[in-house]
Amino acid sequence: MFVRPARLGRSVQIVAWLVRDGEVLANLEEASGRRANARGLLGRDDFDGVLKLKARSVHTFGMRFPIDVAFCDHDLRVRRVVTLRRNRLTRPSLTATFALEAEAGTFREMGLRRGDQLEIR
Repeated sequence: MFVRPARLGRSVQIVAWLVRDGEVLANLEEASGRRANARGLLGRDDFDGVLKLKARSVHTFGMRFPIDVAFCDHDLRVRRVVTLRRNRLTRPSLTATFALEAEAGTFREMGLRRGDQLEIR
Protein backbone atom coordinates (compact mmCIF):
# COMPACT_ATOMS: atom_id res chain seq x y z
CA MET A 1 0.00 0.00 0.00
CA PHE A 2 1.42 3.37 -1.00
CA VAL A 3 1.09 6.51 1.10
CA ARG A 4 0.68 9.87 -0.63
CA PRO A 5 3.79 12.04 -0.04
CA ALA A 6 3.65 15.50 1.50
CA ARG A 7 3.42 18.29 -1.06
CA LEU A 8 6.96 19.48 -1.71
CA GLY A 9 6.58 20.17 -5.39
CA ARG A 10 7.62 17.66 -8.00
CA SER A 11 10.94 16.84 -6.37
CA VAL A 12 9.69 14.19 -3.90
CA GLN A 13 8.09 10.99 -5.07
CA ILE A 14 7.34 7.55 -3.74
CA VAL A 15 9.72 5.22 -5.44
CA ALA A 16 8.69 1.89 -3.99
CA TRP A 17 9.34 -0.07 -0.83
CA LEU A 18 12.39 -0.35 1.36
CA VAL A 19 13.20 -4.07 1.61
CA ARG A 20 15.59 -6.20 3.72
CA ASP A 21 15.94 -9.95 3.10
CA GLY A 22 12.71 -10.01 1.10
CA GLU A 23 10.72 -8.30 3.89
CA VAL A 24 9.07 -4.95 3.12
CA LEU A 25 10.12 -2.53 5.87
CA ALA A 26 8.43 0.70 4.78
CA ASN A 27 7.17 2.94 2.00
CA LEU A 28 10.04 4.90 0.53
CA GLU A 29 10.07 8.47 -0.76
CA GLU A 30 13.10 9.69 -2.64
CA ALA A 31 14.20 13.31 -2.64
CA SER A 32 15.34 14.25 -6.11
CA GLY A 33 16.68 17.69 -6.69
CA ARG A 34 18.59 20.09 -4.49
CA ARG A 35 15.56 21.70 -2.87
CA ALA A 36 13.94 18.46 -1.73
CA ASN A 37 17.29 17.04 -0.67
CA ALA A 38 18.07 20.09 1.46
CA ARG A 39 14.59 20.13 2.95
CA GLY A 40 14.37 16.48 3.97
CA LEU A 41 11.61 16.07 6.57
CA LEU A 42 11.70 19.74 7.55
CA GLY A 43 8.25 21.31 7.76
CA ARG A 44 6.36 18.07 8.32
CA ASP A 45 4.40 17.35 11.47
CA ASP A 46 4.92 13.59 11.23
CA PHE A 47 6.01 11.06 8.66
CA ASP A 48 4.95 7.52 7.88
CA GLY A 49 7.68 5.79 5.92
CA VAL A 50 11.30 6.49 5.01
CA LEU A 51 12.81 9.36 3.03
CA LYS A 52 15.96 8.71 0.98
CA LEU A 53 18.35 11.66 0.59
CA LYS A 54 21.72 12.04 -1.05
CA ALA A 55 23.66 13.16 2.05
CA ARG A 56 26.57 12.30 4.33
CA SER A 57 25.33 14.42 7.22
CA VAL A 58 21.90 15.68 8.32
CA HIS A 59 20.52 18.14 10.87
CA THR A 60 17.27 18.63 12.74
CA PHE A 61 17.35 22.41 13.14
CA GLY A 62 13.76 23.62 12.78
CA MET A 63 12.37 20.08 12.85
CA ARG A 64 9.14 19.38 14.74
CA PHE A 65 10.10 15.88 15.85
CA PRO A 66 13.22 13.75 16.44
CA ILE A 67 14.32 11.42 13.64
CA ASP A 68 16.21 8.20 12.97
CA VAL A 69 18.93 8.40 10.35
CA ALA A 70 20.57 5.44 8.63
CA PHE A 71 23.64 6.28 6.58
CA CYS A 72 24.11 3.89 3.65
CA ASP A 73 26.79 3.36 1.01
CA HIS A 74 26.10 3.31 -2.74
CA ASP A 75 24.95 -0.35 -2.50
CA LEU A 76 22.44 0.56 0.29
CA ARG A 77 24.41 -1.27 2.97
CA VAL A 78 23.77 0.42 6.31
CA ARG A 79 26.97 2.00 7.65
CA ARG A 80 25.61 3.80 10.72
CA VAL A 81 22.26 4.30 12.46
CA VAL A 82 21.59 7.22 14.81
CA THR A 83 18.61 8.84 16.51
CA LEU A 84 18.74 12.61 16.32
CA ARG A 85 16.84 14.85 18.72
CA ARG A 86 15.57 18.22 17.54
CA ASN A 87 18.17 20.94 16.82
CA ARG A 88 21.10 18.57 16.40
CA LEU A 89 23.67 17.84 13.68
CA THR A 90 25.25 14.48 12.81
CA ARG A 91 28.93 14.14 12.19
CA PRO A 92 29.68 13.39 8.54
CA SER A 93 29.68 9.74 7.53
CA LEU A 94 32.48 9.54 4.96
CA THR A 95 31.50 6.04 3.79
CA ALA A 96 27.88 7.06 3.16
CA THR A 97 26.29 8.10 -0.09
CA PHE A 98 22.68 8.17 1.11
CA ALA A 99 20.84 8.98 4.31
CA LEU A 100 17.50 7.39 5.14
CA GLU A 101 15.33 9.48 7.46
CA ALA A 102 12.31 8.34 9.48
CA GLU A 103 10.50 9.29 12.67
CA ALA A 104 12.49 8.41 15.80
CA GLY A 105 11.93 4.80 16.86
CA THR A 106 11.10 3.56 13.36
CA PHE A 107 14.46 1.89 12.72
CA ARG A 108 14.49 0.28 16.18
CA GLU A 109 11.05 -1.21 15.43
CA MET A 110 12.37 -2.50 12.11
CA GLY A 111 15.46 -3.95 13.77
CA LEU A 112 17.62 -1.97 11.35
CA ARG A 113 21.30 -2.03 12.25
CA ARG A 114 24.78 -1.53 10.87
CA GLY A 115 25.66 -4.00 8.14
CA ASP A 116 22.08 -4.62 6.96
CA GLN A 117 21.77 -4.86 3.18
CA LEU A 118 18.74 -2.95 1.93
CA GLU A 119 17.13 -2.78 -1.47
CA ILE A 120 14.47 -0.73 -3.19
CA ARG A 121 11.62 -2.48 -5.03
